[in-house]
Amino acid sequence: MARVLVVDDDEDIRGLVSMRLKAAGHRVVAVGDGNAALALVEERGLPEVAVLDVSMPGMDGFQLVQALRGLGGSDVRVVFLSARVQEHDVARGREVGATYLTKPFIASALINAVERSTPVGADDVW
Repeated sequence: MARVLVVDDDEDIRGLVSMRLKAAGHRVVAVGDGNAALALVEERGLPEVAVLDVSMPGMDGFQLVQALRGLGGSDVRVVFLSARVQEHDVARGREVGATYLTKPFIASALINAVERSTPVGADDVW
């Protein structure tokens, strides 16, 4: 299973996403904003999959993807989970190679997106 970083400023969503992914066997660390995510990556290293909200105070999800890639995270698979459903937002997500899911979300769709994004043999402790 994958090492998954969940970043969402909504505590309830963050908790629900974490719970669902842990129940599916993934190792999950969740934080509330981009700066906390970058601090965590500095401390623990890059995740295999990042589940990111797009709209967050300070650094948005698109900016966070750029920052992760700047830290050597070009292999980090990204799943956007966002209430922003405008066509240009979805297209922008796909331009950065992300899977784009909308809120409210279906848990099985999220788990499938994470598992499709998980590299084969991903089993390191994070």
